[in-house]
Amino acid sequence: MFGKKEPVEEAPVLPVAWERVRDFVVGNTERPVTTKRKKASFGPLAVRVPKNGKDYRVFAPCAYVGHVEEDYALYAEAGCLTLLCLIDRGGREVDGERHHDVHDGQGGLIGTLRRVPPRTRPFKHTWRIDQPGHPTVVGRNEWASGDAKAFTYRMVDKGISEALNAVTSLGAEGGDTRTKPRTLEWRADDKVVMVSESSKKVTVKADWLDRRLAFAFALIGDR
Repeated sequence: MFGKKEPVEEAPVLPVAWERVRDFVVGNTERPVTTKRKKASFGPLAVRVPKNGKDYRVFAPCAYVGHVEEDYALYAEAGCLTLLCLIDRGGREVDGERHHDVHDGQGGLIGTLRRVPPRTRPFKHTWRIDQPGHPTVVGRNEWASGDAKAFTYRMVDKGISEALNAVTSLGAEGGDTRTKPRTLEWRADDKVVMVSESSKKVTVKADWLDRRLAFAFALIGDR
């Protein structure tokens, strides 16, 4: 006689080191619903790294989200004891740009996120990341990034119709379609440093980028 299958007992979702993270999201989901898992589980709001295969996917925390007055703070543990960085949430106005400074736990400047307004409407803003000792990282719409050859490959890969829609509605300033969040390619010296899908999913590709700056962008949001 066949009985009801007992649910698989899963191991605890343990934190992972933040320094070398590649893919991450910000949220409180630890175990999402999958074909093998019928019920989701949740934890504290954190920067989380996807692990395991799709059937037993987990999102392991690497930095926990908190606040210091009006600013975002990231901590090494859920108890919010060790400050990893403090993010200027509101930012400051500098020559028409919005600057968000990110400081470490000792008050040292890690870097600055700059929200750059478009030169003309209806295009959207772009982003810059300034990290001391490294070239400026420019965040622009994926369709406006790279050289003409790379752009042609994108058109072939995604379809002429979709490409034309993107070109006419996005432009070189990093505009947006109305149907889905935009994807940004973040480049320095013509090399892709980071890719962000809205501010919900981020992939870091360059080892030298301080992950706390990428986390800061995800928290501030592409707005």
